[in-house]
Amino acid sequence: MPLEMNREVFITCAVTGSGGTQDRSPHVPRSPKQIAESAIAAAKAGAAIVHCHVRDPETGAPSRRLDLYREVTDRIREAEVDVVLNLTAGMGGDMIFGPTESPLPLNEEGTDMIGAAARVEHVAECLPEICTLDCGTMNFAEADYVMTNTPGMLQAMGRMMTHLGVKPEIEAFDTGHLWYAKQLVKDGILDSPALVQLCMGVPWGAPDDLNTFMAMVNNVPDDWTFSAFALGRNQMAYASASVLAGGNVRVGLEDNLWLDKGVLAENWQLVERANTIVSNMGARVIGAQEVREKLGLVKRAPKG
Repeated sequence: MPLEMNREVFITCAVTGSGGTQDRSPHVPRSPKQIAESAIAAAKAGAAIVHCHVRDPETGAPSRRLDLYREVTDRIREAEVDVVLNLTAGMGGDMIFGPTESPLPLNEEGTDMIGAAARVEHVAECLPEICTLDCGTMNFAEADYVMTNTPGMLQAMGRMMTHLGVKPEIEAFDTGHLWYAKQLVKDGILDSPALVQLCMGVPWGAPDDLNTFMAMVNNVPDDWTFSAFALGRNQMAYASASVLAGGNVRVGLEDNLWLDKGVLAENWQLVERANTIVSNMGARVIGAQEVREKLGLVKRAPKG
């Protein structure tokens, strides 16, 4: 398809993630208060969307605790800054096999397999505008585990998200994930036009080279909205590449800990730099309300 630069760009900040980064930087937030404060600072720096996981406040380990999600959600909604809330629904599909000659039973330490309703429970409780839907199964290098998202699981979770009125952000780690996302729309499980996040450079998904990136972009339907990110040192380069290819931008400590060589970043600094890059390219960075109008999102008020 012909490429056209995006002139009205939204920035997503992926605040903390679920990777093993909690001990590699003091700026990776752990507690709900820290996660919310980091998200709010990112919003003030220009992020229209904040993508949030939760962690155990003491250890920093990834968590699915409902009370932690509730606290993060309430703190962000009660803040003075307006921002679109995007909660992960990626937890609960992790399989770690036993030794290669006896892979079953699964290794209980690290395996986290739950049902579709449980994976979406915090989404139903908190009702963010957006939640993620990882549209495929793949090997992950970080902890030698398999991220498991079967067609049946994706159909069930997708129906729940659609019923709740929460827009799924399709997380595509390879071209086949986009293929199946289009099938979910064709089957009426997800609404169209859909929202996609192209995840580049995550071992062992799509590598972050431009040929692969363009293969991903060219598999996104013309009327869908996409963002893209790459891990680590290529984070800002892919902010530029995504805008040039017609997309939007994701940055944040989930994907990259560094501002410069030897300089650990805070989320707001990564957003600020992305904001500068996008503006210097001649595009306009849009805010939360414009994103809601663009994507048809429903903002929920704080609980009171």
